[in-house]
Amino acid sequence: MSIIIYSILGFLAFVLLFGTFFIVRQQSAAVVERFGKFISVRHSGLQLKIPFIDRVSGRVSLRVQQLDVVVETKTKDDVFVKIKVSVQYKVIKDKVFDAFYKLDFPQDQITSYVFDVVRAEVPKMILDDVFEKKDDIAIAVKSELNDSMLNYGFDIIKTLVTDIDPDAQVKDSMNRINASEREKVAAQFEGDAQRILIVERAKAEAESKRLQGQGIADQRREIARGLEDSVKVLNGVNINSQEASALIVVTQHYDTLQSVGSASNSNLILMPNSPQAGSEMLNNMVASFTASNQIGEAMKKQREKSESTKKSE
Repeated sequence: MSIIIYSILGFLAFVLLFGTFFIVRQQSAAVVERFGKFISVRHSGLQLKIPFIDRVSGRVSLRVQQLDVVVETKTKDDVFVKIKVSVQYKVIKDKVFDAFYKLDFPQDQITSYVFDVVRAEVPKMILDDVFEKKDDIAIAVKSELNDSMLNYGFDIIKTLVTDIDPDAQVKDSMNRINASEREKVAAQFEGDAQRILIVERAKAEAESKRLQGQGIADQRREIARGLEDSVKVLNGVNINSQEASALIVVTQHYDTLQSVGSASNSNLILMPNSPQAGSEMLNNMVASFTASNQIGEAMKKQREKSESTKKSE
């Protein structure tokens, strides 16, 4: 009989001990009620309560939480778009009572406010502005939520517009527009490059012709000087200008024949205009040959005379 009594007393002591102490985890709070009436909020650590009288009616997390809300709405230019808004929030430590008792489902309340703000702001913008001003949408959502949820014990940490998803056909059209713009820019750059290339080629060709002309002019100038010197030398050996010109012509004639003969795939045809012209050309060539021989003999005699004069001296 005593064993049964001790067992009952031990069980009651265990129940009293278990009902008296309870643990609250870090970054959380426990709401304690007495006969259904709020008594206190207990924070992390080992806590006490009156067994069978007090009870822990609920626990509230004080960590930062995130709620993702997807809103479908229409823009000012009649494009339907889905916008994903991420809301980061937490329960204010000093307002656990409001967060626990004033709202049954705070996520639903936040979702409703997000829908309301997004569908009020986005229809004022065209699609391009929605992408460019997404931060303005996030700020508007945060401002509205802070004003409303603060009374319920919630602090809105941050709101982010994390995704903007227009209709598939709209995205294809935007991609085609972007591709066309890039092709247009590429064509403009290619045209500019071609124009610059043509201009540079023209400049190079003009410079080449200028230098070529200058070279020809210099060549002709040197030829004229050479002819002038040749005439002066021939005049020094008692050869008149006509004979000197004939000799120069004959020399140039042989130089031309030599140049033509040096190439393996060249042909030279001399066609006189008439037999008389051919005869005159032949006579001129014979006269030139004769003058050439005479000039050679005269130069030889002049050289011998000069040598004999030097020996006599």
